[in-house]
Amino acid sequence: MKKTGIGIIGCGTISGIYMRTMAQFRHLARVACADKLAERAAAQAQQFNIPKAVSVEELLADDSVDIVVNLTVPLAHAEVSRKALAAGKHVYSEKPLAIDRQEGRALLELAAHKGLRIGCAPDTFLGAGLQTCRKLIDEGAIGEPVACHAFMLCHGHESWHPAPEFYYQRGGGPMRDMGPYYLTALIFLLGPVAAVSGSAHTTFAERIITSAPKAGTVIPVEVPTHLVGLLEFSSGIPGVLVTSFDVWTSTLPRIEIYGTEGTLLVPDPNTFGGPVKLWRRQTREWEEAPLSFPYETNSRGLGVAEMAAALASGVPHRASADLAFHVIDIMDAVEDAARARRQVRIESTCARPEPLPAGFLKALTS
Repeated sequence: MKKTGIGIIGCGTISGIYMRTMAQFRHLARVACADKLAERAAAQAQQFNIPKAVSVEELLADDSVDIVVNLTVPLAHAEVSRKALAAGKHVYSEKPLAIDRQEGRALLELAAHKGLRIGCAPDTFLGAGLQTCRKLIDEGAIGEPVACHAFMLCHGHESWHPAPEFYYQRGGGPMRDMGPYYLTALIFLLGPVAAVSGSAHTTFAERIITSAPKAGTVIPVEVPTHLVGLLEFSSGIPGVLVTSFDVWTSTLPRIEIYGTEGTLLVPDPNTFGGPVKLWRRQTREWEEAPLSFPYETNSRGLGVAEMAAALASGVPHRASADLAFHVIDIMDAVEDAARARRQVRIESTCARPEPLPAGFLKALTS
């Protein structure tokens, strides 16, 4: 398989795991990296053995770059992806694809016009935990799915993140930050969503950073920080998604899927591993299901590897633009429904991503 040239734009905190993961795959060639802070790009290039650190403009003009991996901050995602598409590059973006439907739709239209592909995080659904859950559902381990609950409850990120302001600005909040992990997992397991109702609230008007180097800085909160979405899946299954930056602690599970014959406890969709727990009507007790796929540890960048393999084979990739846009559409619709106090139909849809064949990605590692 011909190597696919990878150029990384954005060399912040999350870039390290992407660079480390992509280095494992023999069909990927990490060509260059770029950042608005040249010294940051140079440091990452040196640490992860990337041939060159260049400007964004130089990276986009490099003919050896086939896919641009966009790891910039959320507010810049759409602009950077648009420039990459305009330069004739395929794009794989960190989540979210864009800030809202309008930005996302424009990217999809540009990619279609240019004959290019867009991939988008999260790719955690390609990991061992969620792939195992999908296998169990498809095999009928809990019978027919009848409902689901999903909870992401925490007290925000200002106690640990070095620059947490963007979590409370336009494009931030718990639904925009963590919703893509939960919604992508639910769509992978249960299919697309047809309609939502919603409630949204902002509990604290200001947040105080307690982490270095900005401890004591006050952040004005511009977005809802506790959101509840009532989901109606296209299959008719009802579900609940709660995301919050206002909860100090909770004992609620992250995702539970209920079936006619049992219950599946899905692991944290922000991770790649387990545990996966199963309760069956026949046994009437919880059991831990063995993980039947590879990639249990943090493997961000798997989506890039799978996308490159799909490009080479001429088949659809799994962490697709349609999936990412459907997630944005759902998140926008939850806020629309909260403002309008009514159910909102989801205009978009997407294919339920196919599970990975056994050993597929491992076969591509060096």
